Amino acid sequence: MTEAVQKLQALVDRSRRIVFFGGAGVSTESGIPDFRSTGGLYHQEWAYPPETILSHSFFMRNPAEFYRFCRAKLYVTGVKPNAAHYALAKLEERGRLTAVVTQNIDGLHQAAGSRNVLELHGSVYRNHCMKCGQSYPYEFMTACKDVPVCTTCGGIIKPDVVLYEESLDNRVITESVRNIAGADMLIIGGTSLVVYPAAGLVNYFNGDSLVIINKSPTGEDRRATLLITEPIGEVFAALKI
Repeated sequence: MTEAVQKLQALVDRSRRIVFFGGAGVSTESGIPDFRSTGGLYHQEWAYPPETILSHSFFMRNPAEFYRFCRAKLYVTGVKPNAAHYALAKLEERGRLTAVVTQNIDGLHQAAGSRNVLELHGSVYRNHCMKCGQSYPYEFMTACKDVPVCTTCGGIIKPDVVLYEESLDNRVITESVRNIAGADMLIIGGTSLVVYPAAGLVNYFNGDSLVIINKSPTGEDRRATLLITEPIGEVFAALKI
């Protein structure tokens, strides 16, 4: 156990209302790529940046290209939770963690056993017809080779994911703020805090311990009680919960 993880262990041991605020870096260790990390071949395959493709206006204008991107980048099969997901679920089970606030849309926290998961950007596991509202499972979406359409009315099916230009769900925001404001410890992990308004929610934290586990700097580093740049899965695997 490194010195940084030992310090984290001490902070976790004395905390009773922990909230975890996470981003893509939590899921990359499970094999889900961060769509913002565009490699050298990216522009040979896509004519638009990911933020454009994942916008409401682009979805309405070009759903075929939107879903081609989803099948390549967002619909990832065979992935499983990693040590970070399982450790957080165990903290919740033991009554120490009150909520997971996540920017991810992959459902891995729930798969690991977490119950109070606040999905700021929605989930690819929920989908609905834009015309009649009928719901469709993840398996239906991944089986489609083109734009998925409703089997009842023929309307286009949209994932319940918050796209750029769309607003976050008010209930999720309210619950996230309530949990973060009431926490005595906030762990920020796997996010550089550059996506707003989600990243702004951490400003509601007024507790004792702010821990940031991220490979790159964030805008909240100056406030942190503890900064850790080690892989988040390895950090949580080393904790005794």
